Amino acid sequence: MSKYDISEIINFAIRIEENGEQFYRIVAKSTDNEELKDLFNYLADEEVNHKKVFSSMLSKLKDYNTDDFPEEYFAYLRAYADNMIFNLDEVDKESGKIKDIKGAVDYAIKKELDSIMLYQELKDAVPENQHPTLNKIIQQERNHFIKLSTIKENLL
Repeated sequence: MSKYDISEIINFAIRIEENGEQFYRIVAKSTDNEELKDLFNYLADEEVNHKKVFSSMLSKLKDYNTDDFPEEYFAYLRAYADNMIFNLDEVDKESGKIKDIKGAVDYAIKKELDSIMLYQELKDAVPENQHPTLNKIIQQERNHFIKLSTIKENLL
């Protein structure tokens, strides 16, 4: 099986966070419900925080140099990541399913679980010595899942 390098996975993660932020900001702007608007803006801010963490992880990789890759390669990574978790072409369809705070939190929890599953599956696609870095990405998503689960629990 061909292997990915952890730098590619981190680039996927960064793009997924960017898409998540855009998705949540679009949905926040589309609702008149102030509670939902606040929640979606909070979720977007969380995605920004994750992106910063992942960008920091990427900058610490000693062998990672963007000059080693043509721009077409990054266009491919962005296109691939754009269809993985948050598909911005389906914002209207997806946001139309969210009717209240509980539905918004459930949606966000599902996206976090989808991310965790994706990164777990990608463990088979990276060399074993890169698993600790991938585990850090998974832990970030788990932390977000826990925050969202706490929010949901407090709603009930």
